[in-house]
Amino acid sequence: MGNSLKAIVAFVPSKKCQKYLLEDLEEMPVDKMVDLSGRQLRRLPLHICSFRELVKLYLSDNNLNHLPPELEQLQNLQILALDFNNFKALPLVVCTLKQLCILYLGNNKLCSLPLELRLLQNLKTLWIESNCLQCLPEVVCELSLLKTLHAGSNALRTLPTQLQCLQELRTIWLSGNLLSEFPSVLLDMPFLEVIDVDRNSIRFFPSLAHLPGLKLVIYDHNPCRNAPKVAKGVRRVGRWSEETPEPRKRSGAVIEITLDEKPSPLPATKPETE
Repeated sequence: MGNSLKAIVAFVPSKKCQKYLLEDLEEMPVDKMVDLSGRQLRRLPLHICSFRELVKLYLSDNNLNHLPPELEQLQNLQILALDFNNFKALPLVVCTLKQLCILYLGNNKLCSLPLELRLLQNLKTLWIESNCLQCLPEVVCELSLLKTLHAGSNALRTLPTQLQCLQELRTIWLSGNLLSEFPSVLLDMPFLEVIDVDRNSIRFFPSLAHLPGLKLVIYDHNPCRNAPKVAKGVRRVGRWSEETPEPRKRSGAVIEITLDEKPSPLPATKPETE
């Protein structure tokens, strides 16, 4: 009954109802963090926007599809979680929060990102996984400090060549897309440390041995006939990962090599480091 009641109350903008949703959160918490995840919210309680020193705001797992313009008052916000909501477009007010370092947009219904996203020049981590993106928005390539990009479980078939401009990018997660070829732009990004192209449709992998920063490449669950060649010390996760890059053959038959274990899944709680 609690969640059902909150879902109804969320429609009512009266101060009494807002107070109920905030559970008596009348003053900004000492840790400068507000977590309203999983509250069945359909609108953001406006009282939150008065906490002008707020640094972290978690709104995950609600029913939000818009944000009030008053959110612009939170100019000290560094972490904003909007994942697991009903956003079909990123509210432009988010792009006014210029101190944002980490932005969670996963598990929504986004088909694009606004050009105004380029204003978030302090952004270091962007999560856009599990949306409806058929191509990686080129505006992402203008986020010059971006270190980590989670873009898995979309419908990406290619990556823009402008991605190589992100010279701070160290980790790119592309699992569960529609890539039929290994993205050639990644071959021109020697600073990458982690490349994840698990669960795509890649049939051939070029050599990655020339990438000096590479530490891990995940290429499992692709219909490939070879493993990517990598430099010494680089971990590979996929078929034949512990063998030579080509599968061993005997009498014309390919011998199946035991799959290497994948790394442990990401923790349920969101990391706050880049």
